[in-house]
Amino acid sequence: MKKLIIGLCMLAGGILVSCQNRTGSAEADRTGALRGDSLRYESDNLIVKQLSDHVFQHISYLNTGDFGKVPCNGMIVVKDHEAIVFDTPTTVEGSVELVRYLTETMDYTVKAVVATHFHVDCVAGLAEFHAHQIPSYANERTISLLKARDPGAALPQHGFQGSLELTAGGEVVLAGFFGEGHTPDNVIGYYPKGKVIFGGCLVKEVGAGEGNLADANVGSWPQTIENIRTKYPEAELVIPGHGAVGGPELLDYTRGLFSPAR
Repeated sequence: MKKLIIGLCMLAGGILVSCQNRTGSAEADRTGALRGDSLRYESDNLIVKQLSDHVFQHISYLNTGDFGKVPCNGMIVVKDHEAIVFDTPTTVEGSVELVRYLTETMDYTVKAVVATHFHVDCVAGLAEFHAHQIPSYANERTISLLKARDPGAALPQHGFQGSLELTAGGEVVLAGFFGEGHTPDNVIGYYPKGKVIFGGCLVKEVGAGEGNLADANVGSWPQTIENIRTKYPEAELVIPGHGAVGGPELLDYTRGLFSPAR
């Protein structure tokens, strides 16, 4: 019987899991159980967790010289078999798996992918999304910066200034620029119905260090976070670009990390 249950969890190169939080530390399991998230898919390239009825977190990995193998987060908002994705996985392989999982396994129509800034952990899989006729969006500064850094890269197809409003199943999903921080172009995602912020690399998990500051505006970072805090005081769930999901304390921690008084 045990072998049968394990076998039923296997699915086409990944794992579709009915058993919650089967990997990670005891503390991560406890936090996940409190938040109600569950592991839905896992492979060497990609993890997909469900955080709430309509919000998923995707996790992929970036190999770096300075920080080693870094897990990178994205957000997926779903409603009535429509989905909005924030940031692509960090590799083409991970992006192939995510698109396949959403469109084939879950039978969702992916209406858009939004890149939150121009670094590779947000845009590496854009070509795969485009190959499936999934439109891509980004801050116009993201498009300019990516084009300057890597002229041969797939570019987001639609630029916006300030804010962007999309819908999934008739429910509003927002992206917005609140100021410079991790990069000059970084935007965040917000799902008002679920009170969920996707901070991307602009927001740190509690206990994290400063990370990659190569393109950062450290002086503006605290005010940018304060702008988000002021705009969305009702937010309850915050997904950082790397590390553990939490609440508004992630915004407070990030603001303090880069505060001149630190």
